[in-house]
Amino acid sequence: MTHINVAVIGAGFIGPVHVEALRRLGIPVAGILGVDAAESRSAKEKLNLPKAYESYQEILNDRAVQSVHLAVPNRLHYELAKRALEAGKHVMCEKPLAMNSRESAELVALARKSGHAAGVNYNIRYYPLCLEAADIRRQGELGEVYSVCGSYVQDWLFYPTDYNWRVLAEEGGELRAIADIGTHWLDLMHAITGLEVESLCADLKTVHPERRRPKGEVQTFKGKEERALQTEPVRITTEDCGSVMLRFRGGSRGLLWVSQVTAGRKNCLRFEIAGSKCAVSWCSEQPNELWIGHRERANSNLVRDPALLSDAARPFANYPGGHNEGFPDTFKQCFRSFYDYIRAGDFSAPPTFPTFADGHREVVLCEAILKSSRENRWVDLPGGAA
Repeated sequence: MTHINVAVIGAGFIGPVHVEALRRLGIPVAGILGVDAAESRSAKEKLNLPKAYESYQEILNDRAVQSVHLAVPNRLHYELAKRALEAGKHVMCEKPLAMNSRESAELVALARKSGHAAGVNYNIRYYPLCLEAADIRRQGELGEVYSVCGSYVQDWLFYPTDYNWRVLAEEGGELRAIADIGTHWLDLMHAITGLEVESLCADLKTVHPERRRPKGEVQTFKGKEERALQTEPVRITTEDCGSVMLRFRGGSRGLLWVSQVTAGRKNCLRFEIAGSKCAVSWCSEQPNELWIGHRERANSNLVRDPALLSDAARPFANYPGGHNEGFPDTFKQCFRSFYDYIRAGDFSAPPTFPTFADGHREVVLCEAILKSSRENRWVDLPGGAA
């Protein structure tokens, strides 16, 4: 398939990011669907798109659309992804893939049966220096992985007056900070190291058991920009922060800290991987630098430059050294990988993008993390989380 049209479902924070990334790749966006007709029309005008869809069924019936991007609340992922695959569309879904592992396992099976590409937008994999770290490990330069540690922290839900649909278990699932951002870290560590979680122990905390909900929804990260609104109290059961100890198959150890109530950190993912030959460390707030640690010689700091990257990472760095690439570029590169795979036409080849199977792995991990925290104990994942 050489010509692909895409419809984007979701007009909030992430939907327009998808639109922009697709356009940068030269992939036509046929139109967009919001929560209602007014939002659809508004998004169409703001983004200068050809069409404002009136319903999801209209998109599924549109033969001119070969692929859909789902940028909607988590509770809708399963139903919309299932319907799209059954209608013969390719699917790129935001994470988490589904609300539980029963749903995500069903989607994995359906995707395999459908003969269509089904991806999850774990875009952080596509920072060039994260791909470089993965290649360092793959080439044996990291050696045996001793430990994996890191964090993903934000402050957009710092105050009890901060509110978004994600804080509600019925909208986003029983896990929030872990499912929303922790899964990005977990997926990234799997992509870099290839390690599968064998068992884990989690300790989660709800800092604000009650939040003030505006009488009118607030977009992600937009609460602090809103004017004073009338509010009402709402009970919160999802976690604001928490830690997870990890044991990987083969003996490696790991530790993750996740928080959406860390003042001053807007969107900060960090990792440090210690191997038997060297260590590597990266931070999303300085995404164009990869620290490489040594015992017997001076440490080094690799600055993103296509001329200095490996063959595996170089195609995902599109600007010369000194011309920084960041968050929006990761969407572009993830979608590039997805659509290049579709255009190649060989669906028997190993996928080059995060698949529904990867999304299922993270849902299984989330359920084990929730169980561990509630029961205050280690939880095993038979056969790893795959």
